Amino acid sequence: MRYSDFQGERISLLGFGAMRLPLLGDGSGKVDEAQTEKMVDYALDNGVNYFDTAYPYHNGESELILGRCLKKHPRESFLLASKYPGHQVSETYDPAAVFERQLQKCGVEYFDFYLLHNVCENSLPTYLDP
Repeated sequence: MRYSDFQGERISLLGFGAMRLPLLGDGSGKVDEAQTEKMVDYALDNGVNYFDTAYPYHNGESELILGRCLKKHPRESFLLASKYPGHQVSETYDPAAVFERQLQKCGVEYFDFYLLHNVCENSLPTYLDP
């Protein structure tokens, strides 16, 4: 695996995105967690250390599933990114509470990277100070 250095972090050039995980074959639309776990293990075993998820992926299940799949691996063996869903939350949402819930769903104490999700003309006001 090839790596890049970003502000002191050694990041694999190939990352694992959890936006489109394998689904069960029963038509339920649910994620095949066993297959996802095999994929996560394979990625880590082959040098991938960057994992990316977000609040809305798989109807909110991606963070939970990726967190469970990564749980058995030492926290220092992977870099985890998630995203603030400003385009999905109302003005009454508390950003700190959303962030804490995402940490809980992923089963980690911190994110290595936390991004603003889907910043575009329609969502820009959500991200700007009033």
